[in-house]
Amino acid sequence: MEFRVRDYTTEQESRALLRSPADTHPLSSPPLSHNHQEDAVEHRDNDFFDPLRGPETDAAVSIENFEDASTPTEVANHVSVKEWISFKRFLMQRFPVSKMVSISSMSDVIIKGGEAYKKSSTSLHLDELDVSLKISEEGSQVIARQEYLSRLHGLKDEINRAWHTEDRVTSLKLSIKVTRLLMDTSVLQFYPTLFVLVTDLLDMLGDMVWERIKQKAEFSQDGALICSLPENFEAKNICTDAKETCYNWFCKVGSIRELLPRIYLELAILPCGRFLLDQPADSLQRLVMMARGIGDPLASAYCKLYLFYSMYNFGPNLTGYLVTCVNDIKAILMRVFSSKATTFGHFTDKSLLVSLMEPTIGYIMKCLFKEASQAASVLVDLGLGRNQVELFGNIPYVSVVLHHLLKELPIELVCSYAVEILHVIKSSNDDSFDQCLNYRLLGLRLSEMRSQVGNVNDIVDEVLQVVSQYDKCDEYLKIVDTFLDIVLQYEMDNHLSTILDGISKRIKNEEIADNELARLQSILVKLLSHFKDLADVIALNHFLEILDVMHGNWQSNANMHILNTVTRNGYIRDPTIIQLLFEVSQALHDEIDFANVKDDKQRSARLISCFVQMVDYGAEWERHLTFLVECREAFGNINELKETLVHSSNCLATKAMKRGSHMNFVRSCMAFSEVTIPSISSHIRQLNLYIETAEVALFGGLVSHLDGLLDSAIDCLQNASPTDALRSPTDVDGLVSSIRKLLSLLVMVPGNPDKGVMYIPKDILSVIRSQSWMTVRMKTRIFCGIVLLLAALSQRRLPYHAGHAEIMGNDYLFFGDSSYVHELTSLTEVILQNLVDMIEQEPSRVVRGSTALEACNCIATALKTNHNVSLICSKLIETAKLCLNTKDKYLQCTIKFLDRMSASSVGTRPLIL
Repeated sequence: MEFRVRDYTTEQESRALLRSPADTHPLSSPPLSHNHQEDAVEHRDNDFFDPLRGPETDAAVSIENFEDASTPTEVANHVSVKEWISFKRFLMQRFPVSKMVSISSMSDVIIKGGEAYKKSSTSLHLDELDVSLKISEEGSQVIARQEYLSRLHGLKDEINRAWHTEDRVTSLKLSIKVTRLLMDTSVLQFYPTLFVLVTDLLDMLGDMVWERIKQKAEFSQDGALICSLPENFEAKNICTDAKETCYNWFCKVGSIRELLPRIYLELAILPCGRFLLDQPADSLQRLVMMARGIGDPLASAYCKLYLFYSMYNFGPNLTGYLVTCVNDIKAILMRVFSSKATTFGHFTDKSLLVSLMEPTIGYIMKCLFKEASQAASVLVDLGLGRNQVELFGNIPYVSVVLHHLLKELPIELVCSYAVEILHVIKSSNDDSFDQCLNYRLLGLRLSEMRSQVGNVNDIVDEVLQVVSQYDKCDEYLKIVDTFLDIVLQYEMDNHLSTILDGISKRIKNEEIADNELARLQSILVKLLSHFKDLADVIALNHFLEILDVMHGNWQSNANMHILNTVTRNGYIRDPTIIQLLFEVSQALHDEIDFANVKDDKQRSARLISCFVQMVDYGAEWERHLTFLVECREAFGNINELKETLVHSSNCLATKAMKRGSHMNFVRSCMAFSEVTIPSISSHIRQLNLYIETAEVALFGGLVSHLDGLLDSAIDCLQNASPTDALRSPTDVDGLVSSIRKLLSLLVMVPGNPDKGVMYIPKDILSVIRSQSWMTVRMKTRIFCGIVLLLAALSQRRLPYHAGHAEIMGNDYLFFGDSSYVHELTSLTEVILQNLVDMIEQEPSRVVRGSTALEACNCIATALKTNHNVSLICSKLIETAKLCLNTKDKYLQCTIKFLDRMSASSVGTRPLIL
């Protein structure tokens, strides 16, 4: 058996691609000349289409198709329905209800159930109720919340059942009874949920009435089709019978004695007015005026909410009605808060009343500015200006209404009238809403378009004057947090100092709550994002003081932001900054529960590792190594950090060697790596680090360290287990790649005559053969790597050398020595003897075939073709033919390659397969 003679320099030159300089980048698009542009136009159909540079015609077509598919009104209605469903879900979630609900005499439909209204006698006594109805300690009747909901759902089913059994009178009576529940606002926090459930029932009733009248309009009594009504039908197309039925429903609803049920029921069937009038919206103004007769603030607000929802089906031009609704709610609230008493009617808590009414204000205000074509004219109608030029005078306004108006106001108006809005907020100091939240909201809105804000200094000056009067830390932070963005953008250093002084003053006076910690964290993040250099942030007054106040998860989050910001800016060289970040990293490390590491904790570990990696002491190598030792002691539980420490130590040693440093320091770095690597849990990661460190030792000529590192690498391979290497195909490929990298390193490592020149390749071979968990493909690729290593070591000139004068390659030490060549060939024969049999043990046919071809290519590349080699290659090719398609390209190319290699060998014939 004889190795092929290789001339690596000649082979590289012969296989290298020809290179020529290019004037422009091949992927760039230089401007074309006039003639070239014409050619491009003529042949554009054959050119490559770049979707990122192509015209936007497809997007335009898509938009046109969408517009054709549905009119703007239909799209708006669809969005409205989705928003309404989402809003109802929000209502039920915002106001959680206790397990028991208080009920009054108005809730008799809940007590008696729907079946009671079918009987001739309607008198039921409390002793007939089931056990779910109880007497509370205050003497009022209470019912389990779930039972209340269950009975409401049961009433809805009963109404539906009665309707479909032609008993529509009972359906209407039950609907009226259920709607009367909305007159009882004593249920307070349960009222929003009650509103959602009752209006769902009314929507169902309205749909059933619509379908009945529509059926009468389209079909005669005997079921004959009269006409099919188009979507935009007119009242003149409706038959008399259908109109009479429709009129009868409105009459029945109009005869309801109580105002609130009458309004709700008419709103439910309001769309049916189209069967009588072409413009049923004419009754909207009447309904708006009727709603003013509801004296209860809570019931009135929610009635107006359902009023708007019902009106929305009539299309645009609802602005006037919405303005009226808002003004009516504003008048009610002014009446509530103009009273000096702490209670209003049966409402013992005014703030709870406002919180229950607030969602209705927000939803109506949102829809108001969505509908309005000119926001300025709406503001005039809402009483916030004499005309569209003179807006936002010093007129007091209800704070909660002002809040939602400011939330929905177009940002252009907010920026233009920011000073005036400040004055309105300042003068609207009632108890309906926390005033500091309006200042905070103004800051948030101005931050949306900071570049277009006028009179910035005046605005910030006035806000800081106002906020200085707030003694509570929470109220102060709510406001300054939002205006900090503007202060930083316009570089108002004096205002920034004022804000930080104010924070420092307030955090000393009281215990910091979680919501305050959240805002402090927000402020710290904004400061870190604004200043590019951490030193500038530390130089700010009270920054470190604020950072020290943080604790728990808030402190961890702030520390993570600090590390994340600093490590993105490049290397860290300032010793003061390094010390601060070291302390920050220690605090983060102490918060990590290593027994239960989650994603956020893993991120903390990565940030600490990144910080250590970015530290650079320059030429102070001893100080840098000391820093690495301190990190190993402080962060010893982070595996990822230990790897970073080894990488940094090896990098430090390499820098020192390149600059001619004394080798004692390099040895110290090697010793640091050798001590650190065994503490890493994964043997595969240890293997990679030992290989890396061995490369550094080889580069420095440290043969004694080199031998020990290589032995340790082989021990890691011996101790590796499937849990280390077989977690994914990527891990498997990584392990094989690491072993082959080790084999590549051995090309430069001089053989040890005392232990045997080939003792390391033999140890690797022995370890691989002993690992039963390794697959056939893994072992084959590693065996092939050993064969290629032996072939390289047999050459007169090695493909590469260590580059150190004290380390000579095997080509200088052993070439021409017959015992050396014999050891190479004998080890190769051992591998080849087992290779074919091992490949035959692969259970997968496809993998077996491709593995056989891989081994065949390796053998043909490394060895000259002779009788024994030809037999081995023939067996491998036959195995591949049995496992793969005969037309497989890899198979065909391998056969051609073998014939070419056979022909190039002296005294042999091409291998015929």
